[in-house]
Amino acid sequence: MAWNEPGGNRNDNDPWGTGGGRGGNDQGPPDLDEALKKGLDKLNRLLGGKGNKSGGNGGSSSSGGGAGGFGAILALAAIIFAGYVIFQSFYTVNEQERAVVLRFGEFSRTETPGLRFKVPLIDSVYLVRVTNVRNAESTGQMLTQDENLVSVDLQVQYRVGDAKSYVLNVRDSNQALAFATDSALRHEVGSSTLDDVLTEGRAELAVRVEQRLQSFLEEYGTGLTIVRVNVESTQPPDAVQDAFREVQRAREDEQQVKEEAETYRNKVVPEARGRAQRLTEEAAAYKEEVIERARGETSRFLAVLDVYQTAPEVTRERMYIQALEGVLSNTSKVLVDTQSSDNMMYLPLDRLTNRSGANTGNQNRSGGSGSGDVDIKTLSDQVIQELRGRQDSGVRRSR
Repeated sequence: MAWNEPGGNRNDNDPWGTGGGRGGNDQGPPDLDEALKKGLDKLNRLLGGKGNKSGGNGGSSSSGGGAGGFGAILALAAIIFAGYVIFQSFYTVNEQERAVVLRFGEFSRTETPGLRFKVPLIDSVYLVRVTNVRNAESTGQMLTQDENLVSVDLQVQYRVGDAKSYVLNVRDSNQALAFATDSALRHEVGSSTLDDVLTEGRAELAVRVEQRLQSFLEEYGTGLTIVRVNVESTQPPDAVQDAFREVQRAREDEQQVKEEAETYRNKVVPEARGRAQRLTEEAAAYKEEVIERARGETSRFLAVLDVYQTAPEVTRERMYIQALEGVLSNTSKVLVDTQSSDNMMYLPLDRLTNRSGANTGNQNRSGGSGSGDVDIKTLSDQVIQELRGRQDSGVRRSR
């Protein structure tokens, strides 16, 4: 029979022990205070204490239950504290991090990645990311060396190089970086002219700012390492933007003209050098030719001189004939100097040649076997006849 079945004895079967105290007809929920007291009593017995036994003196039982409940609370608190201590004694350092451990506020060590141990409530651990690259930007108007205003946008890429210095030396490393960046940038811009900052010197400006900024951070002991400094933009104030653009266009035109002139120079100079080299070589060749010709003529003259000294008359006659041959070799007229009369004979070889050529052409047209060349035998015969005729006429005139 169930303990709460109607008509049954609920005082014997009530697991909560509330039947007798409630008049036997109470069907409400069990008393929470009584359940909590029993639970604490069981916990106290498990931990070695004395539980609250039923029966006996009610006052002593209540007093013993209160003492047992307090001991159970202390034991529970001890268990919770022990678990908390164990939980707080171990921590994990990732691959991207370094752990700075302080003991009683003083630096103790720097831990590398892995599972690490610390003394709870005594050691303090600061995890610092040392591999990721961070960005910081700086913008402002600055005065150049030639007393002109320029606006500069700068971006700084950095990371934590020394975790200990980053945690202990500077209260706010990011603010210290901002101040150091502004100081380095103003120093370098103030040492440069406006043209250098706006044009070719911008890349060099970024390098100088990076070097000076790194020296500032090392001097301050921030533990930061500069990865790269980028000068995003440099431009004059808005009030002079139009004039500056005109100047920039003029500079671009100047640069274009310079490049065209350089291209023309690279084209003309090699050609001029080639012509000069060719003239030099031709002059050297002409020099050698003249020298060799002079040497040859000198040798020939000396050879003729030796022959002339041996036979002057013969050599003189031969030289005379050679000179006339050289003079009359390119003419079609022949002058014959004879000793029989004072008249000089003139042979029109050009006419004779033309006549002979015409005769030869007629022979070719008539089917002859002649060629287009002049018949030497015929020409010789004509010349001999002409000479004989003129000689006879000369003889008759002399008579």
